[in-house]
Amino acid sequence: MNLITLKNKNAQEVSTLLETKGQDSLIEKFTSLGLPHKMTEEYHYFDVEKLLDHDYKTLDYIPKSIEEGEKVEIVDGVVIKAPKGLRVYSEICESIDMEHFDGLYYLGHLLSPRVIKIEVDGDAHVEILHKYTQSDALINYRVEISNQANRHVTMYENFETGDISNTLVLYGYDMHIAQDSTLRMVRLQTMSDNKYSMVSSHNVNVGKNANVVLKNFDLGGDNALQVLKVELGEHAHIDAEHLLYLNDDSKRGTASQIIHRGEHSTSRQVAKNILDGQARGIFDALIRVEKTAKFTKAEQNAKSILLHKKAYMVSKPQLEIYIDELEASHGATTGQLDEKQLFYLQSRGISYLEARKILVIAFANTLIETVKDTRHQERIKDAFEAVFYASNKE
Repeated sequence: MNLITLKNKNAQEVSTLLETKGQDSLIEKFTSLGLPHKMTEEYHYFDVEKLLDHDYKTLDYIPKSIEEGEKVEIVDGVVIKAPKGLRVYSEICESIDMEHFDGLYYLGHLLSPRVIKIEVDGDAHVEILHKYTQSDALINYRVEISNQANRHVTMYENFETGDISNTLVLYGYDMHIAQDSTLRMVRLQTMSDNKYSMVSSHNVNVGKNANVVLKNFDLGGDNALQVLKVELGEHAHIDAEHLLYLNDDSKRGTASQIIHRGEHSTSRQVAKNILDGQARGIFDALIRVEKTAKFTKAEQNAKSILLHKKAYMVSKPQLEIYIDELEASHGATTGQLDEKQLFYLQSRGISYLEARKILVIAFANTLIETVKDTRHQERIKDAFEAVFYASNKE
């Protein structure tokens, strides 16, 4: 399959190419937004057309009997393991957001009408492991997550690959955070060696008095973009933190919209970006406050460090406000490591490489150390150091 063939096609042509039936509203949404290209706001700095214009083999997504395991394991878009007591199954998705801003969100649902549903009862800690084993493949799947009211769930998401190359992964979450509940998602993704590229398009709906925490750790190289839409109900809150550490000629980052719809809703979005080599980091983030969201509080900030003269950071924090009764702030800074601090550390007998590492780790740790589980915190730190030393060899 070559996805670029869907470019500039009408609804009938898309339906024929994708061999879909009974999904007219989805096809109309997809065709109205169109396949993303270099002039699409969220993909302007990502070169998405290069990824879409490739002949990928397609896979069969036949649900298998799920074995009992310590974590949810999804291999090439199919669940093979899940913990006992966790409801995980495949079903037609009936809760698609028809107001999403991303065309690939709708294409993902068209390609994967059956989604992986994860229903969490009570308070729980859940690990989700994605594994990719196919080369030259289009791996497309979607995951729907829901929890119970007045419950608290923590999820840890990780990615593993075999010896593969030239694969494109299109996946994403539809998350429904129940009233008076909390969901924490800690996502760690290390990419290298052009094994695969990824576009993950998510939709998060946060109910009344609910709280969602999204911690995203993107490390290494290659190409990946997280496209995120969040809607906040009355007294709902999101705390979104993004850490990028990129090397080589990678292009990775986040394009997001956080939409305040309910009164007294609050949001905090923080991005820390460290770029080496010829990497390009992306933080294209909009907070929109609707007329219904009086007394909102919104905070957005991005800080970036460039370790190489050819590294490039795109920081676009944005506010779109339709009321007066609120508190809101946003900002962005980009710079280099402090030469005085580097000199001071070297004057104490520390090598230049180690001095750089100390300053970079100190910059990143303000986000890494907010991960409460020490085991996962150490996993993130180890991944961070491995990527750092891979791109900073003496």
